[in-house]
Parts: sequence; C-alpha cells; structure tokens
Amino acid sequence: MAKDLRMAKDGDEVAVHYRGTLDSGEEFDSSQGRDPLTFTLGQGQIIPGFENAVRGLMVGATATIHIEPDDAYGQRRDDLIFEVSADGAPEGLSAGDQVQLSDGTVATIAAVTDELVRIDANHPLAGMALNFEIALVSIK
Repeated sequence: MAKDLRMAKDGDEVAVHYRGTLDSGEEFDSSQGRDPLTFTLGQGQIIPGFENAVRGLMVGATATIHIEPDDAYGQRRDDLIFEVSADGAPEGLSAGDQVQLSDGTVATIAAVTDELVRIDANHPLAGMALNFEIALVSIK
C-alpha cells in the first residue's frame, strides 16, 4: 500500500488521536480508547491552536504543541459570571454542577446561597495554556 504523502489542508476531513494536558501535567482529555476525533480543517470546529497544529501534517505524523489561552478557549471573562435569584433556580443545585443555559451554553454553578446562585459560563479551560500530543490518523 502506498504511503499517503498529502499534507492536511483547509477543507480536508481529518481524523486525529490526541492527548491534552495542562502545564501541571494533569490530563484533561484524550482520545485513547475511543475513535479518533474527526473534523474539517478550516471550519472553526475546534480551537484555533489545535487546528493550526494539524494543518500541514501528513498521515502518521505527530506533533507536540503548547497553546496559549488566546488560541485555545480564550481568557476568563468576568462578564460571563453572573448571579440569579435562588428562588428561580432548580432545586438541589450545588457548586460544581453543570447546567445548560437557555441559549444552549453549558455553565458551571460556582456558588449557591439561600438567596443567590452564582453561575460561571466561562469554558472550564478558559484562561489556561494547553498542551497536546497529536497524531494524524487519516485525511479524506
């Protein structure tokens, strides 16, 4: 079988295996034991830094990259943290719970008191630098 010498470019559907870690070494995500992540390059379906690392890889190639927050999930934003009255919130919420907002955004309950529920709609990885080991599995 001939080796695939194409380089991944915008418009290609690519499949990758990856392992994501924080600077502390803590793993936050991995495709190990799952099907590879499949996406179309140049469509903005994944974070920019990850997409940039895949662009130009050949099938079988690997890349180890460090992505600053601006090319990952962005900086944490104070305007995405807000409070609502506990009266209007669902029963049984506690800090750390994930909720879906009316616009579809997934948010984290930051704190609950008798009067207020504080909600953080920042992505959990916002403000963090990310490290990835990426292996390009296929190009379609």
